Parts: sequence; structure tokens; C-alpha cells
Amino acid sequence: MPGLITPLRESQQLNMEREDKKRSRSLGKDFICRLQCMFSHTSSIEKLTPEETLLWSQSLEKLLQSKYGMATFHAFLKSEYSDENIEFWLRCEEYKKIKSSYRMNSKAKKIYEQYIQAQAPKEINIDHQTREIIKRNVKSPTTLCFDEAQKIVFGLMERDSYPRFLRSEIYRTLLESAASDSLSG
Repeated sequence: MPGLITPLRESQQLNMEREDKKRSRSLGKDFICRLQCMFSHTSSIEKLTPEETLLWSQSLEKLLQSKYGMATFHAFLKSEYSDENIEFWLRCEEYKKIKSSYRMNSKAKKIYEQYIQAQAPKEINIDHQTREIIKRNVKSPTTLCFDEAQKIVFGLMERDSYPRFLRSEIYRTLLESAASDSLSG
């Protein structure tokens, strides 16, 4: 009897693994669909291609240049409860585009209160010296006042979050789903 249990367990294990792969592929397709729906309001609806998904693995810069890549990376960080870095980085990118000194003043204060000051709701991990420099810079903000912190945060994401993202189930599933979609038509 013990000899029969092992093949039965192996068969059950194989069935469970097949089901997991199907579920994983389905989740990847669902996520791709959600991403494309998120951006369906844009003038041209581009499909997420296997090539674009593969490009994300070349560098964090390439990932962040893709609207789907950015959304996927943000969702991944959110799932890990560590989305403050990407949110701070994005706020800084928006901030740099501000032309009005009044809006710049207001936005700089909001970014400082949200991400920089000690005990901020989404406090980012930067050194004390950088924090103090920004505290002074915010009093007379320029487009460069968050640059040092933004570089630090980008480095943290590049060394820590980005490699984890590339190893994550969501990224691997997206790669597989995009590849199987391109093969099936």
C-alpha cells in the first residue's frame, strides 16, 4: 500500500502545479487587461508586448519610461507596502515641470511634509544631512531642491526594489502571458 500512496501524491502534486500555472497565466492576463484598461483613455491604445515587457529587465530607467512598466512597478511596490519611494520620485518629476513660483512653493511644502520631514506619513529613507539641506531649500524652492533625495531614492529602488520586482511572480507572469498572447495571435 505505501508504494501506491507515493505515485498518487506525485500525481496530485503535478495536477496542483498545472493548476497553479494556469491560474498564474490567467492572473497575468487579468493584470495586462487591467493595465490596458487603466490607459484606455489615451488617444492610441497600445498593447503590452513581450518586447516591451522584456525591455523592463534592462534597467530601472527603461521600466519607468514605460507607462505599463511604471504602473506594474508601482503596483508591485504597493503590494510590498513600499510604494513611498516611487511616489516620491514621481512627485519630484511632476514638481520639476512647475513654472509658477507660487505653485512651486506650495508643492515643495507638500512634498516636504509628505515624504521628507521626520515622521512624515510616507517618510522616505534618506540621511539626516540631505533631510536638513532640503528643509532649508524648501524655504526658497527651486526645481532642484529635491534632486539629491530623488537620486538617493532612485538608487535605493535600483539596488533593492527593482531586482525584487524582476524576480517577482507578477513580472514573471506578465512575461509569460505577453509571450503566450503574442504566440496565440
